[in-house]
Amino acid sequence: MPAVIIHEEAEKMSESLLIHHQKMTINPTFDLSLRTEKENHISVSAAASSSVCPPPVRRCSAALCNPEPLLFTGLTLLCGDAGTKQPEIKVSTRCVGNITDQLLLSDRFNIPVKSQLDGRSSSSLRLLQQCHESAWTTAAAHIEVTSPLLSARFALTWLYLSVGSFQVKPLPLSPLEAQSAPVGGAGERQALELRVRAVEEENRALRRELSRPPRSPSARLQSTGHRGNQSRTHSEEGTGDNEGQKAAAVGNSSDCVQQPAVDKCETIHVAIVCAGYNASRDVVTLVKSVLFHRRNPLHFHFITDSIAQQILSSLFHTWMVPAVRVDFYDADELKSEVSWIPNKHYSGIYGLMKLVLTKTLPSDLQKVIVLDTDITFATDIAELWAVFHKFKGQQVLGLVENQSDWYLGNLWKNHRPWPALGRGFNTGVILLLLDRLRKLRWEQMWRLTAERELMSMLSTSLADQDIFNAVIKQNPFLVHQLPCFWNVQLSDHTRSEKCYKDVSDLKVIHWNSPKKLRVKNKHVEFFRNLYLTFLEYDGNLLRRELFGCPSEADHNSENLQKTLSELDEDDPCYEFRRERFTVHRTHLYFLHYEYEPSADNTDVTLVAQLSMDRLQMLEAICKHWEGPISLALYLSDAEAQQFLRYAQGSEVLMSRGNVGYHIVYKEGQFYPVNLLRNVAMRQVNTPYMFLSDIDFLPMYGLYEYLRKSVVQLDMANTKKALVVPAFETLRYRLSYPKSKAELLSQLDMGTLFTFRYHVWTKGHAPTNFAKWRTATTPYRVQWEADFEPYVMVRRDSPEYDRRFVGFGWNKVAHIMELDAQEYEFVVLPNAYMIHMPHAPSFDITKFRSNKQYRVCLKTLKEEFQQNMSRRYGFAALKYMTAENNS
Repeated sequence: MPAVIIHEEAEKMSESLLIHHQKMTINPTFDLSLRTEKENHISVSAAASSSVCPPPVRRCSAALCNPEPLLFTGLTLLCGDAGTKQPEIKVSTRCVGNITDQLLLSDRFNIPVKSQLDGRSSSSLRLLQQCHESAWTTAAAHIEVTSPLLSARFALTWLYLSVGSFQVKPLPLSPLEAQSAPVGGAGERQALELRVRAVEEENRALRRELSRPPRSPSARLQSTGHRGNQSRTHSEEGTGDNEGQKAAAVGNSSDCVQQPAVDKCETIHVAIVCAGYNASRDVVTLVKSVLFHRRNPLHFHFITDSIAQQILSSLFHTWMVPAVRVDFYDADELKSEVSWIPNKHYSGIYGLMKLVLTKTLPSDLQKVIVLDTDITFATDIAELWAVFHKFKGQQVLGLVENQSDWYLGNLWKNHRPWPALGRGFNTGVILLLLDRLRKLRWEQMWRLTAERELMSMLSTSLADQDIFNAVIKQNPFLVHQLPCFWNVQLSDHTRSEKCYKDVSDLKVIHWNSPKKLRVKNKHVEFFRNLYLTFLEYDGNLLRRELFGCPSEADHNSENLQKTLSELDEDDPCYEFRRERFTVHRTHLYFLHYEYEPSADNTDVTLVAQLSMDRLQMLEAICKHWEGPISLALYLSDAEAQQFLRYAQGSEVLMSRGNVGYHIVYKEGQFYPVNLLRNVAMRQVNTPYMFLSDIDFLPMYGLYEYLRKSVVQLDMANTKKALVVPAFETLRYRLSYPKSKAELLSQLDMGTLFTFRYHVWTKGHAPTNFAKWRTATTPYRVQWEADFEPYVMVRRDSPEYDRRFVGFGWNKVAHIMELDAQEYEFVVLPNAYMIHMPHAPSFDITKFRSNKQYRVCLKTLKEEFQQNMSRRYGFAALKYMTAENNS
């Protein structure tokens, strides 16, 4: 039996002693005794079985770390001599990264029993367990006892196997006690045996519970030394309550994966207040970071204004992420609840909306995670959801301590913040127990507090955060303090650097400074790159299914899958046909948009679509067209950010608030030109729209000319398509003609040409340019085969046919549709537009070089004409005839 007795000075007893035992026999017993001058000693008896631990399975129980169910049945700790008062002792079992149980020993003979963590004890015995992925499982125990007469620290490392038990073996406290046992000793021994049997019975029940299959697969094990470093980092911060601090101490590393506290298919509820164009764009990055790490179904609750609701509802509808549900709540209906509170924060009235979530969210919703839009997740949100299980007593709010000195009131002279508990709490990340808050009459609580404080403070500086802190100041029992890695606050002059030591420690990053990415921080480059990763991440890749979890029926998704399944994958034109049904993720109004409707109902919106290679045309078009513009941009996530930087750096574009930029994200191999046109058309807010292309510059004054033509030609009561004659130049630098006379002069000199006269004459021949040269009044023209003019029509005109993608017949089919619906084509005598030169598009190159491309285009044309005949009957026969004659 290995045993070690240390006879040294008391101050040297803080050193650790490791005992390694390479192989254990049946029920070996380890005795470890420490003696001091006062003859105080500690005895620990242990026993374990000798079966080999199979390495593949690792899981954690509520009490310890198990390769297989392994339980403690008894632990005896004897401390002090007969005349010494027994100190209070605690046993803390920790399964790698998670403190799972702590056992309080206060008797002379003690057995581990269930108890909660209590940091008020003056002495502790801490059992740290760790798993090692090998044929034998190593467990380490660190025992620490502190008392007025005894101070010792030692570590015991031994091999323990699959099923074992600690047996109680009382050791003599002194030589005299070894020689003579008092009569009461037998009674104590009998009582101890009864208690051991009771604990063994409990452990057998627990063993059966632990023998069930784990709910989630095990993760890779990481080094213990790494964990130890993190423990020192977080425990020194004091940023959480006792349990929170020790959980923070472990960081993200995991030597033995814990049994997940969140069921695999449990829905996680997330509430976000979002209002306006910019916030709607920013929240997408937050959503991406959550979706990237998530393993559970999600239910987003957005409190939005009408703008954000339009943008986000369209985005999620076209995103089609499995196991994600989205609900919206009208923030305008909540304004009366908080509008009485003066607020200096840049978030405005929407920064106070989190105060009324108990009233806003469904009454049957029990708990929710509340996030600011400037949050980035670096871990699975289920880990944060699991923290709800740690709430005790009347705790209803989970918050991270504020990491700036704001609430300490020492930032500047006469700085007077709202009352707060210590440093206060930051409300960028909140865990709300809604059912308990409602029972506590949260609405009345925060209102009374706000009214009282506003009498002296006059207004809030940090919106809802000030009021939350004032309530907590009066009722500190409400808050469960979260470890600070759940809200690493990247504002100037914060203590955020103390929340992490390694990248793996990071869980939630909060850009809570008005400077956002320009904030001052030692590691801001790392955080910025992490943010940009999600900012530019392809959102289409987040359409991951959660296997094994039932999801609500999505009729749109089901119909789409049914339609796609009916397509023949062996069809040479399969990709063309599939593109027609592809749902492209769409972000409407990517930039701020302002439009005031005209009183005379003659306003016209220019509609166009473009990709990244035509971005340089935007400024020129804005200079030529002063009216509203609706643009659909076909971009990747990364290109969308490039466009954003380009637009924000352009004085011309930033000076125009009436331009709507709608991002359609790239997917598939074809350019969905008609889908883009339809997206732009649907966002037109004016009675009329001018259907153009991004390569054309309209004449100066065309906007006002078209508005006058609306009245002159009675567009409101007739079905007309006003034709704007199209010309082109081969010169990149063109002195744009200021009038029709100047244009005709350049036409005669060969500087300008009628559009596509040399490659596609039929496209614009029906415009009758010869007549236009001398026309002074509008004139009507007839539809002819392949006619594709640029026209102004009413907003309710038919959309473009989506089957035509890339190059070829996309406008021709639309003009044919207008003609079938009996629109009159009227050429405007004093209007014109000029096509500017550019490199050939990728799609026209494919059309010219790929025979199969041309064959499929012809097939699609024939199918379109057949559809026209079925829809319009005899009137559509002319389209078939015209095509055959052309």
